[in-house]
Parts: sequence; C-alpha cells; structure tokens
Amino acid sequence: MRKIIFLFAALGLSFTLSAQRIGVKNNLLADATLSPNLALEFSLGERTTLEVYGSYNPFDWKDDKKFKHWIAQPELRYWACERFNGYFFGVHAIVGEFNVANWDLPGGVLSFLNGKRYEGLLYGGGITFGHQWILSKRWSIEAAVGGGYTRFEYDDYLCAKCAPKLKSSSYNYFGLTRTVVSLVYFLH
Repeated sequence: MRKIIFLFAALGLSFTLSAQRIGVKNNLLADATLSPNLALEFSLGERTTLEVYGSYNPFDWKDDKKFKHWIAQPELRYWACERFNGYFFGVHAIVGEFNVANWDLPGGVLSFLNGKRYEGLLYGGGITFGHQWILSKRWSIEAAVGGGYTRFEYDDYLCAKCAPKLKSSSYNYFGLTRTVVSLVYFLH
C-alpha cells in the first residue's frame, strides 16, 4: 500500500513542475458515504490531464457495521475542447483494500452482508465520460460516470469481528466503476 501511495505522489509531483493548472477536487458523492477523499488533476497538454484520486474510510459504526476502505484511482483524460472545460473522456485504473460487514439496506440491497464480513483487495480499470462546468476563475463543478472491470479478492467471515475465516474467494465485476460529482478549486 505504501509503495502505491508513494508512486502516485511521485507521479503527481513530477507533473506539477510543468503543469499550467492544478485542480484540487472533492467528490461530494464519496462524502455522502462519509469517506474522506481528495483528487489532484494536473495539466499535461492543451487537451490532456492526469487526475489522481484517493478515498479513505477508517470509521467504525455501531452494531458491528463496517465500511472501511482505501481506494486510489488515477485517470488519464482527453478533453473535447480545452482542458478543465466541457466534455472529457478518460481511462482509469482502480486499486484498494476493503473491510465491510453487517449492512442491510432497504429493499434487500447488500443483504448478503447482513451478519457477514468481507475483507480483501480490489483492482481493475475502465473508461469514463464526464463534463466540467466553469463557475469562476478558480471554481468548477464536475460530473462523471465510468464503467469497466473490477476484481475482488477477499476472505469471508461469518460475523463482523469474532469469527474465524470461512473461505477465500474472488469475484469479477463488470459495471459501474466510477461516479463523480466534484467541487473543483484551481491552484494555478
């Protein structure tokens, strides 16, 4: 995990030297899940940028509920008109770790988590389509959606904190891999 974070930090710092603009972002949808997050987007050329996104949720919930995770999601973007304005297409990767348990949302969503815990790794990638609206010289709003592939490798436990491991499994997911509604602030 430290190697991945160091790689993203070094990559980001190398682009700041030549970037004309740097955007600092907060994904409001991740905030809704109480997952602190931050993204930096660096200008690479007239129509290309690199975004490095990270999210981390270390919090414990009552009733042995868990939604702990860290996720890193770098994305290379091509802008249809000019960078940081209008429509863009992107290619993203995703990597992270998770520890989730005891969630049973209305309508049976995530009912497989009720009374069980899953802990493991995830990785994959996909494509993104989005749009950024300029509000002022320093502020923008961005919305994007992405789809692709994610592989989950995890251990399955019978209860949230006390049971021994039942089995190790994996799951291949094809579908939504990225949803973003971000507030953007430009440093340069």
